[in-house]
Amino acid sequence: MSKEITSRSADYSQWYNDLILKSELADYSAVRGCMIIKPYGYSLWENMQAALDKMFKDSGHVNAYFPLFVPKSLFEAEEANAEGFAKECAVVTHYRLKADVNNKGKLIVDPEAKLEEELIVRPTSEAIIWSTYKNWIQSYRDLPILINQWANVVRWEMRTRLFLRTTEFLWQEGHTAHATKEEALFESKQMLEVYADFAENFMAVPVIKGIKTPNERFAGAEDTYCIETLMQDGKALQAGTSHFLGQNFAKAFDVKFTDKSNTLDYVWATSWGVSTRLIGALVMAHSDDDGLILPPKIAPIQVVIIPVYKNDEQKNLIAQKVNAIIKELKYLNIKVKYDDNDNLRPGWKFAQYEMKGVPLRLTIGARDLEKNVIEIARRDTKEKSSVDLNNVVKTVVDLLEGIQLNMFNRAKQFRDEHITNANTWEDFINLLDNKTGFVSAHWDGTAETEEKIKELSKATIRCIPFDAVKENGECILTGKPSNKRVLFARAY
Repeated sequence: MSKEITSRSADYSQWYNDLILKSELADYSAVRGCMIIKPYGYSLWENMQAALDKMFKDSGHVNAYFPLFVPKSLFEAEEANAEGFAKECAVVTHYRLKADVNNKGKLIVDPEAKLEEELIVRPTSEAIIWSTYKNWIQSYRDLPILINQWANVVRWEMRTRLFLRTTEFLWQEGHTAHATKEEALFESKQMLEVYADFAENFMAVPVIKGIKTPNERFAGAEDTYCIETLMQDGKALQAGTSHFLGQNFAKAFDVKFTDKSNTLDYVWATSWGVSTRLIGALVMAHSDDDGLILPPKIAPIQVVIIPVYKNDEQKNLIAQKVNAIIKELKYLNIKVKYDDNDNLRPGWKFAQYEMKGVPLRLTIGARDLEKNVIEIARRDTKEKSSVDLNNVVKTVVDLLEGIQLNMFNRAKQFRDEHITNANTWEDFINLLDNKTGFVSAHWDGTAETEEKIKELSKATIRCIPFDAVKENGECILTGKPSNKRVLFARAY
């Protein structure tokens, strides 16, 4: 494989695209705006999915599946949600094609096969799920409902980028129903903590937890909580959201229940989700000009072993020794690959696995066998060391833990060094133009000012951090009073 990719300093956007394609995470498809997730990329998604799925189930949730299509009348029921997604909707109007009598071999839409009601290809599933919950919920005994689904959704995009913004993408969406406001609030905040835990402890990506402004919250929600991350080019990326929906969807779909005092009330709701966009975050938070750098906990291959030999005799001797090591590593649930492919030279393999971000590369040749050692190379720091074969398994285990921690600490240091206070409009613009990262600044709390700042600077309020310290100040644009700083950034 060709190892050449555009450098981050030359063209960060092209670097990202080159890296996605050459590391074989994804490819462009024949469908405009959609992507093909290749086996290596899908294996990464499966590992992320497995970790999250366990976290969901450990917190009491179960999986289900709801239809891809939403009748238009149901989609329209919650007005704010429908309006929020209207411009991104794909709509099914007919159910059959027929042969074109004027153009042999071509098909046309059969005008007689028009649907009685148009169907929306789900951009999100609140409508279809809450219309179902109406049939499932009558009493407090039916609550809570804690359901998640792993699915695909379609949001028609005009400008797309692999993983970050595609017309169709994979995600999970949780939809829960509760008897009280307090339970629903607890649920929405609990799931944000789950996302933060996953991002930091599996993806090694530090996050800032906070609440969205009314302008930026999910359509149909009363509050949206989010985790925000910082990429190496100084742009922010929203990595996950959890929404407190109040009783909005219950009222839209007439979902009521009888509580313990025999009073009829509307159900309280949440929804929450993360998508394959997390892969884009992973790439941009950690990788370098030589390829991916993947955290061991979710890497498709954690360890690759490459033998170097001149003949079949050497190859067989190396294999005998290595097979015992592989067996031990697999027993410890370490994902290991032994690449003894004769068609590819060792140097090519080194470049390939570096591009793919494999955390550890072990190399062993005939001379190493005589000395009873093996060379270990770390992907994160590119450090190499020679290790006694008798200690290799323990060394691998320790190094994988060390790489995971080092990747998080390195990303956190970068993030922390790129949060800067701005007290004037001039400072604010200068920091954004120099790709400083998050800019912490005062805002007067109005939607009008927020929109004006966005219009003038192309920056948005990423969140109001949960840990924001109360501090009297003046809005960077209007000079009006403010009691805390919020985080601004240009974002993906």
